[in-house]
Amino acid sequence: QVQLVESGGGLVQTGGSLRLSCAASGRTFSNYAMGWFRQAPGKEREFVAGISRSGGTTDYADSVKGRFTISRDNAKNAVYLQMNSLEPADTADYYCAAERSVVAQKASYLYDYWGQGTQVTVSS
Repeated sequence: QVQLVESGGGLVQTGGSLRLSCAASGRTFSNYAMGWFRQAPGKEREFVAGISRSGGTTDYADSVKGRFTISRDNAKNAVYLQMNSLEPADTADYYCAAERSVVAQKASYLYDYWGQGTQVTVSS
């Protein structure tokens, strides 16, 4: 089992920044690729960013490329999502997830463990 707890969400104005954190506990964190997903009201959950076990490979949704950065610290059992130039369209609940693979995948069904989510609201 891996337990994941997100933090760092909140209310921010358009153009602002937030840094989400996801703390992991349980099994060896470095054995898991990690992903960030988001779900806006009335919409399906979508992939935002992913990072490989080592942190050497990252992937992003087209909608966030150049604005968001995913990183991880295996010594601290944590993964982060730095979000800059936020837009109202980024408003959603953000979830971190872990999957037993080397690189992160975009398909949510491949992930084994999920956090409870943290809410991000971007005002116009």
